[in-house]
Amino acid sequence: MTLRHAQERIYSLAYSPCPNDTYIFAALTNGLLDDAPSVQVVLDDVEALNRAAREGRFELTKVSYGAIPYLGHYRILRAGGALGRGCGPLVVARPGVDAKAPLLTDFAEDATFAIPGRFTTAYALLRLALGREPKTVEMRFDRIVDAVANEEVAAGLIIHESRFTYQKAGLEDVIDLGVWWEHETGHPIPLGAILVRRDVPDEDARAIDEAIRRSLRFARERESEIIDYVRAHAFEMDDAVMRAHIELYVNQYSDDIGDDGIAAVEDLFARAAAADLIPADIHPEFI
Repeated sequence: MTLRHAQERIYSLAYSPCPNDTYIFAALTNGLLDDAPSVQVVLDDVEALNRAAREGRFELTKVSYGAIPYLGHYRILRAGGALGRGCGPLVVARPGVDAKAPLLTDFAEDATFAIPGRFTTAYALLRLALGREPKTVEMRFDRIVDAVANEEVAAGLIIHESRFTYQKAGLEDVIDLGVWWEHETGHPIPLGAILVRRDVPDEDARAIDEAIRRSLRFARERESEIIDYVRAHAFEMDDAVMRAHIELYVNQYSDDIGDDGIAAVEDLFARAAAADLIPADIHPEFI
């Protein structure tokens, strides 16, 4: 594979400031890889990236799998995504909230859930597990724990580092939607993916995919050279939480989604379509 075309062009690349993304992309972003495509980077919250992708704003972008059915102008790269086991979103509530049913059936119909975005995979999983459309309020993922603790909402749907910190706010988990998904399907849970816009040539897209894989390998082998970049963007996170975040979300699926990962994505789309959450006949397309 030649990198000639990819090297001649600077690609826009968007991902979140969460440690798993900054860890994976640090070497590529900071020019530490030989013969790699050049990128101009934007960091933003994942739901903001989901919405930007609907406008086709970036050539390369991290998004939630829950958003991909609405993003026909993109394809999915095999490297750099977030899948795994034991890493799903949680529904949390204050102690004493009578909501310990496996499918959340003890919540009242008018109970309000704080969610990190309507296009997140977390919200798709909540609707699948709940079996209905709940009453919701959207907010940034890092505000949800406080909103639940302050009784602004009945429950919160938490992602990212909030899964490591919610107990400090006195909250309890109602259901782990990753455990629910794995029990229902046997698959790892597909959370996020790196997309490439369709106007990027196939040769360049494959070169970028390989560069992401090399960037991850660099981080694993020469972590001391990239960890300050990761730490700089984990601005309200202590090192222990940052490390736990990386260990949980950066795994073998970050290197390559693999056949079992693709099967998990296809199952998510099929279940969401059967529940009328997404248009029918939508299938994931990988480069």
